[in-house]
Amino acid sequence: MSLPPLPQALIFDWDNTLVDTWPSIIQAMNATLVAMGHQPWSESEAKGRIAKSMRDAFPALFGDRWLEAKDIFQSAFAAIHLDMLATLPGAEQLLKTARRLGLHVAVVSNKSGGFLRAESTRLGWDQYFIRLVGAGDASRDKPAREPVEMALAGSPVKDMAQVWFIGDNQVDIECGQNAGCRTVLLHPGPESHKNFGAYTPHHVFCGCADFTVFLETLAVPSGTVR
Repeated sequence: MSLPPLPQALIFDWDNTLVDTWPSIIQAMNATLVAMGHQPWSESEAKGRIAKSMRDAFPALFGDRWLEAKDIFQSAFAAIHLDMLATLPGAEQLLKTARRLGLHVAVVSNKSGGFLRAESTRLGWDQYFIRLVGAGDASRDKPAREPVEMALAGSPVKDMAQVWFIGDNQVDIECGQNAGCRTVLLHPGPESHKNFGAYTPHHVFCGCADFTVFLETLAVPSGTVR
C-alpha cells in the first residue's frame, strides 16, 4: 500500500488528543449534573457521552435550563482546569516535529475558546499553532466544517485534501470528513473506531509518538535510504 504525501496542514482536536483533561471535565460535569438535579456520571459513562460542545449537547440534556447549566459548568471548570492540565505522552514532540517539517498546525476543539487558549498559553504551546478555534468561535461547532475553515483562514492552505484532522473520537473524524480532510484517530479504545459507521478514519495510531514517526517517514524523499 502506497503512502500518502506529507500534508500541508494538521488540525488537532485538543482534549484527550494532545492533553489529558478527562479528570477536570468529568469533575465539572458531575458538579453540574448534581446541581441540576441529575445523577453524576461514572468515568466510563462520561467518556462515552461527552464529545459535543455545550451549545449542541446541553439543550438536550437540561432543556430550557441549559444556559443555567452552562454557567455552573463553566464556573466549576474555571476553578480547576489549569491546575489539573496534563500533556499526553509525545504530544509536544509531535507539535515540534510538525512545525519543523513546515506544516501549518491549528486546533479545533469543542472546548470553549477562552478555556482552550488559556490552556495552550499555560503550557507554552501558543508558538506551535497558527490558530486555536474553540466552541462558540465559529458560527457552528464540531462536527460542522465551519471551525475548520476558521482555523485555516488567512493561511496559504486552500486544498482541504492536503489537510489532516487528528482527534480521539467519532465527532473529530466526522468533522474532518465534513471539511474534506484526511482523518487520523489517536489513542483509540479497543475496537472503538470499528463502531464509527461511515466515519471510518483514514489512519489509526495508538499515540502521539507513533504518529510522529509516520510524519517523519512521509517527509523522507522517495527512494532515500535511511
